[in-house]
Amino acid sequence: MRKSARSVGVLRALPFVIGLLVNPVHTAAATLSPVMLANVYHSGVALGDYWVSEKYDGVRGYWDGEKLLTRSGTVIHPPAWFTAHWPKTPMDGELWAGRGQFDMASATIRQQPADDEAWRHIRYMVFDVPGQPGSFDERLPALKRLIAELNVPWVRAVRQYKVADEAELQRQLDDVVQGDGEGLVLHRGASRYHAGRSEDMLKFKPFDDAEARVVEQVPGKGKYTGMMGALLVEMPNGTRFRIGTGFSDAQRRNPPPVGSVVTYRYQGMTSGGKPRFARFMRIRDEM
Repeated sequence: MRKSARSVGVLRALPFVIGLLVNPVHTAAATLSPVMLANVYHSGVALGDYWVSEKYDGVRGYWDGEKLLTRSGTVIHPPAWFTAHWPKTPMDGELWAGRGQFDMASATIRQQPADDEAWRHIRYMVFDVPGQPGSFDERLPALKRLIAELNVPWVRAVRQYKVADEAELQRQLDDVVQGDGEGLVLHRGASRYHAGRSEDMLKFKPFDDAEARVVEQVPGKGKYTGMMGALLVEMPNGTRFRIGTGFSDAQRRNPPPVGSVVTYRYQGMTSGGKPRFARFMRIRDEM
């Protein structure tokens, strides 16, 4: 029996979806926290409509008024003092240990029981207050008031500013990247808070990144004999390719497990729909 193109697409995506549901690392994905996600910036955007901020290279933290969640919905367990007296109002931000310190932030958040001293190096960089009504333009003053009233040094409002044109935006990106920052985020002032990806939030970085599920750990050869040589990964559309660079020796000895989702960076796509120069960045699920 001949299958429709739609049916084929669904069948190709099934292994990726099933992997997320049955793998214990990703069971929390079934109850996603309702976070806004960014599309990739492109030329021609009406920059006057957007606020610009630094893209903090940390772990996404969504405060639902009672508990702190990763973007995949997993509960984070910081020391009690870290969230003591936080408001019932939801907050969205990044748990950040400083530029170039993603591994430190991720390790701190994973560790149980929580390492009190390690958490003293974490800052909660808040960029939105989802529970407040109105547009982002209207939510920003509420965010500043909320953080000022909370008045704890480890919770900070992310600085938001405007740029005049693409040349100024590029200069801002260059300054952040030269200082070991990851990139910029653009947030449409007229947008209301909503879950999922859209043009209301854009990320602007010197490279593209995406996510794929690990299908196989390919054994290494030569100097990598006895270690992982590459990961065979699968994109949500079913396309498979290998990632062989970006790993430390420690990561090659203890590679991301089959079924986990990894983030990789790349530079454009081949004619066959595969990422060019794919390079491993990290395991996506922070927990």
